[in-house]
Amino acid sequence: MKKFAVIVAGGSGLRMGTETPKQFLLLNNKPVLWHTIHSFLSTYSDFNIILVLPQEHLEKGKELQQDFASVTNNISLVVGGSTRFQSVKNGLALVEENAIVFVHDGVRCLVSSDLIERCYTQATQLGSAIPAVAATDSIRIVEGNTHAVANRNDVRIIQTPQTFLSNILLAAFNQPYQDSFTDEATVVEATGQQVFLCDGDYNNIKITRPVDLLVAKSYLE
Repeated sequence: MKKFAVIVAGGSGLRMGTETPKQFLLLNNKPVLWHTIHSFLSTYSDFNIILVLPQEHLEKGKELQQDFASVTNNISLVVGGSTRFQSVKNGLALVEENAIVFVHDGVRCLVSSDLIERCYTQATQLGSAIPAVAATDSIRIVEGNTHAVANRNDVRIIQTPQTFLSNILLAAFNQPYQDSFTDEATVVEATGQQVFLCDGDYNNIKITRPVDLLVAKSYLE
């Protein structure tokens, strides 16, 4: 079955406090996004990579294509939209039927081969695989001016790559956008389809703040 990885890399550097978008900050002398792509291609060499980028950073995307030219010619560039929903939808326009589709945050550069393989296996069996880890902190639910403790054993932190059979995901993204769409799982659920969680990875962090870059560097070393 064909494999597509829609890697969404439309973030800015605001929380990082840098002018360079976080997906292009250097980590061990390579852009963060390079490490993300490398993780997928080192797991399955037949991946079709679809990079969803802002219009103004397409040239950086072309540089990444060149970096991986000796490994694969299957890296396509797509311009993102004003929302994550639209950006993913733009990427899905290049996805074929009868495939497994991974949708991944470009700045989750520590995604492991074990997690990618786990998502692939479950999605082929159940139709979807949404990586999640248990909450480790105390959790409170805020409602207006009040708040209450929630049982953290019932809470899961959702990660990517959110992985689906292509017919499920493509159909879901044909519906109109809703404000409740926070990720691909919520889009699919809005069609009445059940989604299935799988074990995530605590190391699969999202690079959003300077300390995250230090953690990633330490992990890679």
